Amino acid sequence: MLAVVGALLVRRPEQERRPPQEPARPAVRGRVTVEVLNGTSRQGIARTATRLLRGRGLDVVFVGNDDSTADSTRVVARRGDVQRAAYVAEMLGAGNVVVETDTFRRVDVSVILGNDFRPRLPLHP
Repeated sequence: MLAVVGALLVRRPEQERRPPQEPARPAVRGRVTVEVLNGTSRQGIARTATRLLRGRGLDVVFVGNDDSTADSTRVVARRGDVQRAAYVAEMLGAGNVVVETDTFRRVDVSVILGNDFRPRLPLHP
């Protein structure tokens, strides 16, 4: 009798098994250089995005203002690598990925922050 109860406790029925979890996305290999441009009228938003991206291990090499204002955030693949741009967008938590090759810019990805960018950062001391 104890053997039957013990076998029932050890063996879980099929419906109680956990569903397989989504596999983790591998990080992009190598260094990803990013520039962050503020395309809004809000001051300091590029600095906030830079802090967010650097906190997640990305190499932000330039921070500044864009020439025009943007309603939505764009993540631009400057060297044609959509995977790197998608990775930056995922780390940023926002942005539409587009490809605009520009070899004169010395970055892999440009982030142009729009009015839709509303980051949630933890408070720092």
